[in-house]
Amino acid sequence: MQTDARPLVNDPLVNAPFVIGCDGGGTGCRVVVADASGRVLAQAQGGPANVTSDFALAIVNLRAALTGAAAQLGLGLQDLLGGVAHFGLAGMQTPQDAARVAAEFPFARVCVTEDRQIAVAGALGTADGVLFALGTGTIIAAQRRGQTMRIGGWGLQLSDDASGAWLGRGLLQRVVLAHDGMAGFSPLASACFKGFGDDPRALVAFAATARPADYARFAPEIIAAAQAGDAVGLALMQQGAAYLARALDVLGFAPPDVLCLSGGVAPHYAPYLPEHAQKAIIAPLGQGADGALRLALNLTARP
Repeated sequence: MQTDARPLVNDPLVNAPFVIGCDGGGTGCRVVVADASGRVLAQAQGGPANVTSDFALAIVNLRAALTGAAAQLGLGLQDLLGGVAHFGLAGMQTPQDAARVAAEFPFARVCVTEDRQIAVAGALGTADGVLFALGTGTIIAAQRRGQTMRIGGWGLQLSDDASGAWLGRGLLQRVVLAHDGMAGFSPLASACFKGFGDDPRALVAFAATARPADYARFAPEIIAAAQAGDAVGLALMQQGAAYLARALDVLGFAPPDVLCLSGGVAPHYAPYLPEHAQKAIIAPLGQGADGALRLALNLTARP
């Protein structure tokens, strides 16, 4: 899913003044600007950049983050466009989507992919292992001998199990079940219902327009409640962990494979995972933006 905005006429190692890595997620985006050697010069953050949930908003937020990074260098966005860039964006599904993004940011060379590639490159580098990158959405990938296998990540409507958005939606579902007498209220569920005025219609109205990031705002409360022993919080975390454990089995996870947990949600699943998985957990080398920068640097070496 790569799109070159326009071909490089000269040697990019000589003529590309900047190398840019962009990580666009459902909750926010991050931009890193470096020189051709990989030395970081500026970093900036922006709002959500999921191109499926809201393409126009994603472009606005990416442009704002890039402009902010350029301003740190005393430059404008146009000055960065002579460089090379790699965008890893949540919700990226087709080459047509990638081409639309590339057209908005006509760098000397730009590669646009889904965020899975940059997450793997950031966390594992070139090492073999499995990555759970869970924030608003879900990234599950295994890397072996340079080949990547994936599970899920098809968006909240059909997938993204164990993600922050999935947790939040699951909490609201359980509140509705409790209201209908099909389940019990826990302190977490009661507090959530109170936040909607104890009115199920308010829940329905929220869900009618809620985006993944809206659901994901409940994730910190769920995680904290589970840690405190709340029945609903525990049930959701255990259900999410069971999905992740099944994913490990499907990916053939076994020693000496390593497991990286990254993002705002994934590390909190560690105590709920099987013991053999817990023993394999290592700290990720970096985050998605680091992976995007690493992949952007690879672009400078291509003819």
